[in-house]
Amino acid sequence: QVQLVESGGGLVQTGGSLRPSCAAFGRTVSTVAMGWFRQAPGKEREFICTISRDGVTTYYVESVKGRFTISRDNPKNTLYLQMNSLKPDDTAVYYCAARLNAWGSVRAEEYDYWGQGTQVTVSS
Repeated sequence: QVQLVESGGGLVQTGGSLRPSCAAFGRTVSTVAMGWFRQAPGKEREFICTISRDGVTTYYVESVKGRFTISRDNPKNTLYLQMNSLKPDDTAVYYCAARLNAWGSVRAEEYDYWGQGTQVTVSS
């Protein structure tokens, strides 16, 4: 069992930065691949990025490439999402997820555990 707790969302102006984090409890994150998703009002949950169990391999959706960076600190059991050059279209609830596999996935249904989400709002 893995419990995931996100924090670090908030309100920021266009062009600003935020760094949400995701703390894992109950199982060390070094045993799972992890990912970030987001869901805007009235829209389906969207894949953002994923990182392999060993932290070596990452993959991003095109819309955030060059702006967002996923990273993990396995000794601290924590996942991060550095978000720069934020836009109003980035406004959403951001979720972290864990997959019982060495590799992440772009498909939400392939993740086994989810956090409760953290709100990110980008004002124009």
